[in-house]
Amino acid sequence: MAHDHDHDGNHPHDHDHGAPAWQHDGVRVIPGNQLDPNVPSTPGMDRKAAINFARVGAQKLWAGTVTIHPDARTGAHHHGPLESVIYVVKGRARMRWGERLEFTAEAGPGDFIYVPPYVPHQEINASPTEVLECVLCRSDGQAVAVNLDIEPVEKPQTVLWVDPTHPTGGI
Repeated sequence: MAHDHDHDGNHPHDHDHGAPAWQHDGVRVIPGNQLDPNVPSTPGMDRKAAINFARVGAQKLWAGTVTIHPDARTGAHHHGPLESVIYVVKGRARMRWGERLEFTAEAGPGDFIYVPPYVPHQEINASPTEVLECVLCRSDGQAVAVNLDIEPVEKPQTVLWVDPTHPTGGI
């Protein structure tokens, strides 16, 4: 006797009522000129959201851009339980971090910066003339920025930038 079932035991259909509407719920392109400026801000920096829960329903990621003007520096802050990755597109970034922002490292175009959860830090545009442009990704769909009242030490301790291309450390 012939059965009207496929190999999974399901009745064959020309369409699947449970299928996601990929056209509307699939890949999203967010044009660079349509980023959302309504982001919790830190003094000295301009953040804009591209990917977050409010815009695209992202559950585990926040992504956007950060622009820091020449010679500008943010206030001390951290991002709660979130992990952050900063990719430097243009300019020279100087990061300070620690309980008194006593550590420092620099990054330039093409470099990635990782900031662990709860680490007090400060972003600084190390150039007196060039805008610092970065792409920022965080590990949650909601933006978190907790501003801190920290006086940085006068002379931060320089941390050598160690990565596969600078195995012995470099600035």
